[in-house]
Amino acid sequence: MLLPSRCWRLDEGQEAPQTGECMTNSIDEKFREWTRSRRAVAARIAVFERIRDISYAVIPGINSAQHYSRILTVGKGSCTPKHFLLRDMYEKLGLPVLYVVYPFRWSDLDVDYSAHLRRLAEAMPVSYHLACKVEIQGNLVLVDATVDSPLKRLGLPVNENWDGFSNMLLPATPVGEEQLYHPAEVHDYEARYDDVSLEFFSRMNAWLDRVRGVG
Repeated sequence: MLLPSRCWRLDEGQEAPQTGECMTNSIDEKFREWTRSRRAVAARIAVFERIRDISYAVIPGINSAQHYSRILTVGKGSCTPKHFLLRDMYEKLGLPVLYVVYPFRWSDLDVDYSAHLRRLAEAMPVSYHLACKVEIQGNLVLVDATVDSPLKRLGLPVNENWDGFSNMLLPATPVGEEQLYHPAEVHDYEARYDDVSLEFFSRMNAWLDRVRGVG
């Protein structure tokens, strides 16, 4: 499946471009920093690794198509702003991207929740995980930058040592079919939360920081 690219396309031997009308503000600055002097494959791997290593946390204020770039100043974010950012930067590298959404249940994660967090997880409705399908050499490749490296100690799948071409692991087992969306279809997306979700995410964020040895 071939997708149109909004910016330029890099041949495998070219270096990542450092200027262009697609770049803006803080995303532009980070894009230059993360891809400087790197050729195409190394640049996409570097962008993926930098976004993956942003600490996973659900921060309601940045889970939107308008405010996802705040992940760069907050230094934390969930699958939503991580993959909005990844799509933005990959399009700057000339890589067409679709969003892919998977339904899942928080209670299905094979992690050692505390008793209270487990009860909150079981009260959560079916949720939706966002990742990217990236066109690389004519193939749609699953790229998932959700889980940061320190969370490997929980047994969660961390996508490490990516070769720049292969499909990645999902952090959760889907409970339904994947759905693909063009970025234009989610340009006004903004997540909404009820009180149960807000309590769960607040306590989960604190727990994940303790797992990382922070706070």
